Amino acid sequence: MYQIGDKIFYPMHGAGIIEAIEEKEILGEKQLYYIMNLSLGKIHVMIPTQKSTSLGIRDIVNSNIMENVLSLFTSEAETETAVHPNQRYRNNMDKMKTGDIYEGAKVIRDLSRSSKKKPLGTSDKTLLNNARKILISELVLVNDMEQDQATDYLNTIINQ
Repeated sequence: MYQIGDKIFYPMHGAGIIEAIEEKEILGEKQLYYIMNLSLGKIHVMIPTQKSTSLGIRDIVNSNIMENVLSLFTSEAETETAVHPNQRYRNNMDKMKTGDIYEGAKVIRDLSRSSKKKPLGTSDKTLLNNARKILISELVLVNDMEQDQATDYLNTIINQ
C-alpha cells in the first residue's frame, strides 16, 4: 500500500504524487482511493487502492534506471518489417499499456526516428506526443526538474 507523498507511475497517465487516500462511495460501494496529482498539469486521478496492482501502478524509477532508459535513444531502433500502420499502432499501444518505462522509451525512439524519414500519421503522432508527456512526467519527478527543463532535456537526448 502506498502512502501520502509517494511518487508513483500510472500507465497511460504518467507519474505523480499521492496527495491523499480517501474513502469514497461510488455506485453504492465504499472503497479507498489514492488521490494522485499528475506531475504534468493540474490533473487529479482517483485510483482504487485494491486495484493498484492490476492497473500496473508502480513506484517511479530511480535516477540510475532513468539514465539507462535515456541511453536507449542512442541505440538502434527496432526494425519492423513492413508492418501495416494499424498493427504498428496496436503494437506501440500494447507497449505503452504495460507501464514499462523501457517499452515507452522505445516507442518514443522508434516513432521519432520514423518521423524524420516521413511524416507520421495522425494516430502515430498523437501516440508519440502522449508517450513523450508520460516519460517527461516521470523525468520531472526522478530528476526533480521543472516540466520545461525535462522537455528540453529529452529533446536534446532524442536529437543527438
